[in-house]
Amino acid sequence: VHVAVEMAPICKVGGLGDVVTSLGRAVQDLGHRVEVVVPKYDVMKYGLIEDMVELEGFMWGGTYNSVSYGKVENLDVYFIGPQNGFFDCGMIYGADWEPMPMTDRERFGFFSKAALEWMLQSKRNPDIIHCHDWSTGPTAKSFWEDYQPYGLNNPRMVFTIHNLNFGEEEIEEAMTYTQKATTVSPTYASEVWNHPSVYPAHGKFYGIRNGIDPDIWDPLHDEFLNFPYSAENVVEGKRRAKEQLCAHLNMPMTDQPVIGIVSRLTQQKGTELMEHAIRVALGRGCHVCLLGSTFDPDMQENWDQFSNEMKQFNHNAVRMVFSYDEPLSHLIYAGADMLLVPSMFEPCGLSQLIAMRYGTVPVVRRTGGLADTVFDVDHDKLRAEHELMQVNGFSFDGADVEGIEYALHRAIDAYHNDPKWWYETLSKGCMDQDWTWARPAMDYIEMYHSARKN
Repeated sequence: VHVAVEMAPICKVGGLGDVVTSLGRAVQDLGHRVEVVVPKYDVMKYGLIEDMVELEGFMWGGTYNSVSYGKVENLDVYFIGPQNGFFDCGMIYGADWEPMPMTDRERFGFFSKAALEWMLQSKRNPDIIHCHDWSTGPTAKSFWEDYQPYGLNNPRMVFTIHNLNFGEEEIEEAMTYTQKATTVSPTYASEVWNHPSVYPAHGKFYGIRNGIDPDIWDPLHDEFLNFPYSAENVVEGKRRAKEQLCAHLNMPMTDQPVIGIVSRLTQQKGTELMEHAIRVALGRGCHVCLLGSTFDPDMQENWDQFSNEMKQFNHNAVRMVFSYDEPLSHLIYAGADMLLVPSMFEPCGLSQLIAMRYGTVPVVRRTGGLADTVFDVDHDKLRAEHELMQVNGFSFDGADVEGIEYALHRAIDAYHNDPKWWYETLSKGCMDQDWTWARPAMDYIEMYHSARKN
């Protein structure tokens, strides 16, 4: 049973929501029974829940808690709706910033324990309870202290850290009480194992990389593409996708590289390096298209100014769209020749995996999951062979402009030196790699068995 505060596509904010759904489906596909329990938010996309029905609720925590059931992406999902208003406030996260008498910590702490109460009262006794990030971290301690001795005695706890930047107290507590803990890539695990919240429990801490859902990200069956393609017709597919992207953004079609960025605009994502790289790319005659969003008004103002400045000098070659735009994200992943991901830290990163699925070559900073999934064309041949992979992109170290210039110039040079090789070997090779959940799901199942032995 996954206990989580996000789930794609019904209540998704970031990658956590994708993981809960995709990992759940992949483990279920291997023959195991999977259930998910989430809060019943008033802002959920109810139209994406199939056959939703209300079940018997329960009194607990000073309030009545409704329980509903429905199918989401073929998974059994249960929704807990306390009548105290915790999840009827028009948001998933963000109560701390609003004039309301509750915090996210209180809301999710309540839900973390209500999920256990629901399991006890509905006489569930699963093999594994898998909780995610600080928001459902309190489930682990509460399970052992308040529920395991009183009838909910079969489960073992597994806890996944998706981002160590939030909720260190809850993470440290969950690490103490869980049987096994994971984070979302091997390199991120090696970067954070000595963090004060993790270190005391690092012996039971593993990195298992995230995957992407091949049904959602599939250039051969993508509803947003006019011309579906696969690795077999990658040259024509990429050309047609580039034409569609340029037309959509009202840019002239070009034989120069198109460089795409699909990202939140935060310091973590390397916004200063992005700006520098955009200047360099435009200076070399490339086209650039960026799809980005930010909650920070100062950051937004900065990017508005930068966008206006770039358009003044390179009107036909640059387009920046500041919104959440699902169709455009698909067009950039398919129509760009390269995707730029210069993150300062990146627990796993999904954009580089999606890009490769569409034959778009990643140019990344070597950190976290980016280091685990991108093998540099010039420098990682041996590492790729060792891991039975092929080189698939360009990477750089350090957080200065010299690093990103080095990677970007090499990528642009490689494109110009041999366009045939770029598409028929590099691009096709990216598409042929398997970044789905198939392998990670087997790693999780192995870890679930191991947690049962503890």
